[in-house]
Amino acid sequence: MNRRQFIKSAAAAGLALSGAGAWNPLFAGQRPKRVGMIGSGWYGKSAQLRLHQVAPAEVVAICDVDSRMAAEAAEIIAGRQASRKTPKLYGDFRKMLKDEQFDIVHIATPDHWHALTMIEAVKAGADVYVEKPISVDVVEGRAMLAAARKYKRVVQVNMQRRSTPHLVEAVETVIKPGLLGKIRYAEVCCYYQMRSRSRPADATPPEHLDYEMWTGPAPMRPFSRTMHPRGWRAFMEYSNGIVGDMCVHMLDMVRWMLDLGWPRRISSSGGILMDPESEANITDTQTATFDFGDVPVVWTHRTWGTAPDPQYPWAGFIYGDKGTLKADVHRWEFVPQGGGERMSGKALYEYDKYPEDETEKDLERHVAAPMRAHWRNFLACIESRERPVSDIEQGYITATACILANIACDLKRTLVWDPDAGQVVGDPEANQRLARPYRSPWTHPDPAQV
Repeated sequence: MNRRQFIKSAAAAGLALSGAGAWNPLFAGQRPKRVGMIGSGWYGKSAQLRLHQVAPAEVVAICDVDSRMAAEAAEIIAGRQASRKTPKLYGDFRKMLKDEQFDIVHIATPDHWHALTMIEAVKAGADVYVEKPISVDVVEGRAMLAAARKYKRVVQVNMQRRSTPHLVEAVETVIKPGLLGKIRYAEVCCYYQMRSRSRPADATPPEHLDYEMWTGPAPMRPFSRTMHPRGWRAFMEYSNGIVGDMCVHMLDMVRWMLDLGWPRRISSSGGILMDPESEANITDTQTATFDFGDVPVVWTHRTWGTAPDPQYPWAGFIYGDKGTLKADVHRWEFVPQGGGERMSGKALYEYDKYPEDETEKDLERHVAAPMRAHWRNFLACIESRERPVSDIEQGYITATACILANIACDLKRTLVWDPDAGQVVGDPEANQRLARPYRSPWTHPDPAQV
């Protein structure tokens, strides 16, 4: 079966690998879903506009602490939704959730705001589509999972590798048929030179940014023009660095492809080895090993130098005794051991169905089809009340593994994880780091009291 035949047959079987027109028959005749957005920056708009391509949706309100960013998003979305109505604008998500009723709340804030917004959204009765990683600490993630289950809400994490057509193809044509043989090792990596190397002077926050609210439960530090927009990932106060940003995607991809659960042992080493002069406080070099028992998965990132395989600078490599699978957001390739027929596939682009993808500002075009499929899966699960392909529990497992890798790197020792207890075995110092301190007046969520 060639690639075109595979995608055609998979779509016919209901896998939604390619666009079937703007309106999925599953949602025909339904009223538009009422949507609230919390966070309206780069990925918030990119993801939200994919929803409008596949199902009836009405963004009725947008919350963002940057009033200029919110107004821009409202104008763009008004031009794309059927009603042409401009969403209401809010600066405080609590007021938005109190004033409005939503079917869906879409959360695309910086990482340090995911937990509180998601928990309040499910309490308000909404199903939630939330960016990755779900949290900046482990206890936040546990609380998010507990809230989703308690309030019986569907929560999809935007780890869209699980909905990426060419990666689904790789699973179906290489992994499931056993072409790799016995799998005993995987590598995941990122060699993008993405870490900020600047050190601008402290600055006054712009008038259109409520910096107090932007900081929220995170530690207050002087505003830097590196932080906003987009640059906040350079700071551990708001993120988990490149492990939390890039490893989380590739680790989750391998976990999904190989049906792996929890890693039981996590070790990591690295630091700021090349660029100590910049204001960024995330590592520029780091390796982590996630021990899943029979299959160790090893992560490496380096924000300097060159990638060992220039064709796959941000990728996963799965090794079996019969061959190797290389996979990233653009392509996959199967290399059989000892020669034989190679197989490959490429990212799906759907410009014939969605020509706006070619001209939309800031859209990562290779991610458009995966996000459409991710939204379709989420919407179908809203109707069935089943768990989506990237359910909050999967987001919790992957995010926790990455957070533990950073803790292991800081403490310079291997951590043994007990997922049932939600604790590091025999390591009180590591366990103290599972919940970060919150800045007053914000209160850290408690999984037992959400």
